Amino acid sequence: MSSVPVIETRGLGKVYSPGTQAEVVALRDVDLRIGHGEFVAIMGPSGSGKSTLMNLLGALDTPSSGEYLCDGVDVASLDPEELAVLRREKIGFVFQGFHLLPRMSALDNVAMPLGYARVPPEEREEMALEALQAVGLGDRYSHRPNELSGGQQQRVAIARALINRPPILLADEPTGALDSKTGAEILALFERLRDEGHTVVLITHDADVAAHADRIFIMHDGELHEQDRTEAGQ
Repeated sequence: MSSVPVIETRGLGKVYSPGTQAEVVALRDVDLRIGHGEFVAIMGPSGSGKSTLMNLLGALDTPSSGEYLCDGVDVASLDPEELAVLRREKIGFVFQGFHLLPRMSALDNVAMPLGYARVPPEEREEMALEALQAVGLGDRYSHRPNELSGGQQQRVAIARALINRPPILLADEPTGALDSKTGAEILALFERLRDEGHTVVLITHDADVAAHADRIFIMHDGELHEQDRTEAGQ
């Protein structure tokens, strides 16, 4: 296992509308180190800053202060093209709302990111089918999203996030739209992906969901603190 953290932030801060009456301090001096193959939950209520932090970790937004190193690379040093490559090769995104294209089959939804990576069509199809098989949906490849259950749609979304074999999976409330049994199946899938070497960062407001992670961080008013498992009674 690499000694370089796959995610490292130093004094990360984010201020929206600085210097105006509408100024909002969304993140304050966030220090975070996550190693390869860890399953981490970031928990907090709505408005605590956890989605802002996820956007920064996903290189979808830039911090107002501090540093973010992704797999040892200072993200601030990258130009827009290099940032796009980083997002494509290093980070897979999983959202609560699935974000699947309704007119496309599960296979085509999963294969879509490979088009941006200029992978030949035949190879794309083969890789997408492998990714669907890895999440237990190999027999549903031709189905459109409206022909799949919520849990199956989330599995398609996870397969799409895994298609470029990124080391990092960022999951924003991935069980929020699912019933508890299906949610548990998705969390078990994340645990398996962690065991296979992926780093999983899960954003949630649900303590029961967070309990599946190896480490839990609590976000409150833009500040991040690691939860002590013994104090939490776990």
